[in-house]
Amino acid sequence: MNMIDRWLAVGVVACWAGTLVLVKQGVAEMPPMLMSVMRFTLVAALVVPFTRIGRRHIPWLLLVSFTFGTVHFGLLFMALGLAEVGTSAVLVQLGAPMASLLACLVFREPLGLMRAFGLALTVAGVFVLAQGPTFPGFLPLALLVASAAGWAVTNLVVKLMPPLDAMALTGWSSLFCVPQLAVAALLFEGDPWPRLAAAGWHGWSAVVYSAVVSSVMAYGVWYWLLARNPVNAIVPYSMLNPVMTIGLGVLVVGESIPPLKIAGTVLILGGVLLVLRQRRPAAA
Repeated sequence: MNMIDRWLAVGVVACWAGTLVLVKQGVAEMPPMLMSVMRFTLVAALVVPFTRIGRRHIPWLLLVSFTFGTVHFGLLFMALGLAEVGTSAVLVQLGAPMASLLACLVFREPLGLMRAFGLALTVAGVFVLAQGPTFPGFLPLALLVASAAGWAVTNLVVKLMPPLDAMALTGWSSLFCVPQLAVAALLFEGDPWPRLAAAGWHGWSAVVYSAVVSSVMAYGVWYWLLARNPVNAIVPYSMLNPVMTIGLGVLVVGESIPPLKIAGTVLILGGVLLVLRQRRPAAA
């Protein structure tokens, strides 16, 4: 990777970290499911008119819209209203080892000693985090684990589905998840109109930023970088996300960084890096 691509990768991850902090502030003014509806509606409006899909893609996109849009992002937004943003960003990284385990079960991919050690490190990291004061309660923890599982399942679905342009996948899955989230918002959050009218700039800035900057611009740059560089050179930069989120949580939201939070974060991220580590091909 050249230096410009490296800085672009760091900038993309910083955009994603900023999204979590803005959503954390935004859910204080706009209910999380309603915010998700607005975010994905805007993404679909910006992307769908410029992309095309085939009929064979529709069942897969419906599945992605549920696992990635409704489960991953919908539950993550709910959890951010109940837990620290930094700790949430760390726990969502459990999606990587979950995806690795699912790949072993579904695709019969070998786990390997190094990846198994990485999984053990992530479990140890969660245990260490659980001993600290910033660890979320049962409900937000369950939401974060379910959100990570949604991300993990999405990886398998995308691997199985017919090839599709990344932005088309983003736009059309966003469109299909809007009615799902709208029904959930009506059932669990009530009449949306008074809440939309009462939302302040934190709520609306979280919607616009997460849709335009995070989903369209940042993911667009990320996919461009993946096309130009080896995947192994790009993916490790995503590990900066929880680190940056923790830092922004301290600066913007006033969260604390106790020693156990640091230790648990280091263990989890170290384990995730080992899980993402590519296996070397055997010598001929």
